[in-house]
Amino acid sequence: MTIFRIFFLVLILFASCKHRPVSPDISTIDLLRGDFSLCGSNQLGKIDFSLSCDPTTKSSFNQGVALLHSFEYEEAERAFVKSIDEDPGCAMAYWGVAMSNFHALWLQSGTDYLEKGEKILNAARPLPKGEKEADYLDAIGVFYTDWKTIDRKTRINSFLKAMETLSAKYETDSEAAIFYALALCAAADPADKTYANQKKSGTILEGLLKTQPDHPGITHYLIHNYDAPELAELALPMARRYASIAPASAHAQHMPSHIFTRLGLWQEAIASNLKSTEAAQCYAQSLKEGAHWDEELHGMDYLVYAYLQTGDSRKAQAQLDYLHTFREVFPSNFKIAYAIAAMPARVALENRDWPAAAQLKLPDLPVPWEEHPWEAGIYHFARALGAVHTGNPIAARQELDTLERLQKKLLDAKDGYKANQVLIQVHAARAWLAFANGEKEMALSEMEEAARMESLTAKHPVTPGEVLPAAELLGDLLLACKQPVQALKAYESSLSTHPNRLNGIYGAAVAADQVGDSERATAYYKKLLEVATASGSERKEIAQAKKYLGKSI
Repeated sequence: MTIFRIFFLVLILFASCKHRPVSPDISTIDLLRGDFSLCGSNQLGKIDFSLSCDPTTKSSFNQGVALLHSFEYEEAERAFVKSIDEDPGCAMAYWGVAMSNFHALWLQSGTDYLEKGEKILNAARPLPKGEKEADYLDAIGVFYTDWKTIDRKTRINSFLKAMETLSAKYETDSEAAIFYALALCAAADPADKTYANQKKSGTILEGLLKTQPDHPGITHYLIHNYDAPELAELALPMARRYASIAPASAHAQHMPSHIFTRLGLWQEAIASNLKSTEAAQCYAQSLKEGAHWDEELHGMDYLVYAYLQTGDSRKAQAQLDYLHTFREVFPSNFKIAYAIAAMPARVALENRDWPAAAQLKLPDLPVPWEEHPWEAGIYHFARALGAVHTGNPIAARQELDTLERLQKKLLDAKDGYKANQVLIQVHAARAWLAFANGEKEMALSEMEEAARMESLTAKHPVTPGEVLPAAELLGDLLLACKQPVQALKAYESSLSTHPNRLNGIYGAAVAADQVGDSERATAYYKKLLEVATASGSERKEIAQAKKYLGKSI
């Protein structure tokens, strides 16, 4: 071989090495790998997100995007990591990992997810990429930039602005529009009762729904946007379709129940969550036998709530008994903490079992309650009401003191929404303690303030509803103060935003009867029997309705 030919071959090899895609070192990043843990059908909806990567990655990448749109974050990360392993130069797969660690509507615990997102985006930085891919990476990058010094709300708003720009730049890219719509929902102010962000997001998604009826994200995010009393009816068609679009997702089985709960459609809410908890159990067992996933507990809380509204205290208690068998839950987050605190409180308070509420105990599970003051507040609120109603004002005062400390802790942490939620409970607990002490004027003032505050604040998506709505509690207090006219108004106000709540309907019936409005009392007692469908229920409210209507008990 001549020296010229050798030199020529060296030049060719050098050129090929120069243009070979960069393969970043991601060995130090704790990425999720392995087969996807999906139960039943693998169907997740229809996604076609074009990307400039090796064609072999398209299937795993699109599966990752579909999982992402149904909030199956861990499995989405596995899908995107598979794409990286198949094509280390696929920049958008790194975007997918970063998106999988960005839970738009949930506040995660710790900082591991932020560190992972920052590292994976740094790994993607030297990769060759087109302008569009770079824009996608930059958009999610703003959420991770300076996360140690910039608060989450500010970073969410930065992501919103970046997605707005990206969506406008690539007008034909429906995924850009869908993720922009999600960003609008994520950045919505919980105190904004005009629902400006949600309506804007909904308009974008409804436009896309016409041509992509089986896209999981479009349907899913419409349900989240309209998860409010004033908007829920708009989402009912989507709620009745989403589970069939993405049957492989436990969250897709559960999410429709948000709308069913908002509208008081208890049997549909129960059916939805029976399916979602079953899917969640299957998923948990595929990862670790004997452990329970947060999505199962989330669905259980919704089940308990719905069962109680149908008068089925036995099935609600069965869910609580099942919870007490748990020994390991994952991941450790606010969703698990909320369900663990709320379920026991709901069963005691909805049944007006005041001794049980006063002696309430939390399931023996390793939850760092110091990290979850809002969730812990539910437990202390229930105990406070229980103590008041069982004639123990000293214990009630102690629980109230704890609530006030938790509220201050949230204020100090600059978590205004959750601080406000605990403050509503503080006012309610103060009201009932004042009533027990014979201070009726103060009691009504405190309870009215609690109801006013709650009417101005949107419900958090983690909960099917407050453990007891403040307006309903105001009605209870007004009845106790022998003011049935005002009590009826309070109950009807509560029912306008919490339709078909058993205790709200019963309270309205009692108040109507006391003011001599037999027509309304009859209507409410009939409504109660329509809602309370549980056979063999021992609820005294059902017995009273039957007695009033002249039926056999």
